[in-house]
Amino acid sequence: MLQSKKLLRFPEVKHGFFNKNGGVSKGIYKSLNCGIGSKDKKKNIKKNIDIVKLKLGIKSNEIFFVKQNHTNKFIYLNKKTDIKNRSVIADAIISDRKKIPIAILTADCAPILIFDKKRKMIAAIHAGWRGAYKGIVQKVIKFMIKKGCNPKYMTVAIGPCISKLNYEVGIGFKRKFINKDKKNNIFFEIKKNKFYFDLKNYVKKHVKSNKIKNIDLLNIDTFNKKNNFFSARRSLGLNHNDYGRNISIIMFN
Repeated sequence: MLQSKKLLRFPEVKHGFFNKNGGVSKGIYKSLNCGIGSKDKKKNIKKNIDIVKLKLGIKSNEIFFVKQNHTNKFIYLNKKTDIKNRSVIADAIISDRKKIPIAILTADCAPILIFDKKRKMIAAIHAGWRGAYKGIVQKVIKFMIKKGCNPKYMTVAIGPCISKLNYEVGIGFKRKFINKDKKNNIFFEIKKNKFYFDLKNYVKKHVKSNKIKNIDLLNIDTFNKKNNFFSARRSLGLNHNDYGRNISIIMFN
């Protein structure tokens, strides 16, 4: 488990970015696979999620998830919200409910955890290139500000994701981003006639565009095998028919 030094400043917040270590799953899912939508045995996934709760000292009966689909949609959990766990297609969760852990799953995409220390509001975002391109980061932050958050009180932790070094893309991918904004050219690098995309800094730009200065970027590459994270791109390269998912979670008391 990795944690943000900046989020650790707040004793009322529990959070973690988990890799694949410390679980019970076998084979290609070894071992802490929390991917509810994966083809892993459901009993193993449940045990792994219980291990995560135990590691963080979370006593809640369950962790709140959404059905992720690379969208720019989010849900808001407040005291009046009546949404069942995993009943909504979205890629981010915003909450001001105490003792309710919220989480997202990734396997190369960027996990983002947010806490506003004054408003006491949290968010968890699954930001792959599609969601980031569609503006999910800005949408979540602007909604939080609309609900009373202030950028100067907000701390944002961007967790482990695939690095530019290993994120090869096609020319059409690059054109899509440049056509949207010519300034996006800085997030691409050309090496030996191949294009590489800098997801984590593209996401960070969207956070900074909302005047948030308290940003913690965990510079860990999920594709690099030595870091022990599940990686969709690495698994596909090995011709696996599925892959495990890393869980990123946040809760406040």
